[in-house]
Amino acid sequence: MTIHAQNRAPSLKVDRSACAGHGLCYGAEPEIVDSDDQGYPVVVAEPVPEELRDQLGALVEMCPERALSVELPNSEG
Repeated sequence: MTIHAQNRAPSLKVDRSACAGHGLCYGAEPEIVDSDDQGYPVVVAEPVPEELRDQLGALVEMCPERALSVELPNSEG
């Protein structure tokens, strides 16, 4: 049952080709996003835990390059 719930959790996706490495995302939500050695975001909460999901919309909106998106699970499963 828990595995199915995790499979239906939203995921944060990073478009590395669009990202300019501003660091706003990992500065705002380090529980969800961290940075790699070059300063680009790396999602560390995959899937995003339920208690952090309310922050996803604001996190996506704050990216000046629109390099973040939320992938919603499909309804199958």
